Amino acid sequence: MSGGRRAEGRRFVFGDAADVGSGSLEVLVPEVLDPQYGLYIWPSSVVLAQYVWFYKNTVKGKTILEIGAGASLPGIVVAKCGGRVILSDCAEFQNCLDNCRQSCQINNLEDVPVIGLTWGQISPDLVQLPQIDIILGSDVFYEPEDFEDILTTIFYLMQKNPHALFWTTYQERSANWSIEALLYKWNLKCIHIPLETFSADEEHLAGSTLPGSHTVHMIVITLKTNITSVT
Repeated sequence: MSGGRRAEGRRFVFGDAADVGSGSLEVLVPEVLDPQYGLYIWPSSVVLAQYVWFYKNTVKGKTILEIGAGASLPGIVVAKCGGRVILSDCAEFQNCLDNCRQSCQINNLEDVPVIGLTWGQISPDLVQLPQIDIILGSDVFYEPEDFEDILTTIFYLMQKNPHALFWTTYQERSANWSIEALLYKWNLKCIHIPLETFSADEEHLAGSTLPGSHTVHMIVITLKTNITSVT
């Protein structure tokens, strides 16, 4: 990678870490020592990847878009579980898009599309997406000024894919931050998924030190009329 940034592979094992290959999944993800926070593996990413792993039979054969993918851990788990994943990040962040491609390369995943999608903008890549079953986003609700742009993009995708689900995790940083009013504005609703229901209520997941002591929440967002099942 350019600019003197150094990528280091970080190993995650979902399932039985002591018995890789038998009912478990190993993923290597490049983590770049760079100020761009989209290149770092955050606690929310591991929790979302655990949710994907727990519902691996649901994602198999589905077309799944990860937004704000960065290091792409959840999307890589999707691909390794038999889902058709499309990785995306901001069109202006070429280093993040390059990192998505490197994640695919080190996990021996060929032909995984990586596209630039900037939240709140209608671009040719957004318009030309195939039918989407599930959207993934880990810690995309990070900067409050981005919240409406994210939900605008989600609403656009769900208008085209009315039965799509948005699986997303976020780290609790401020009690004053909320998306409830924006969900109402954009005709969306969410349900909160307790971490213990998918074996994510632990400080160390997938053989890593994450999420640690951080408070992470898992929610599923759909159009108001379409929540029938979280999976």
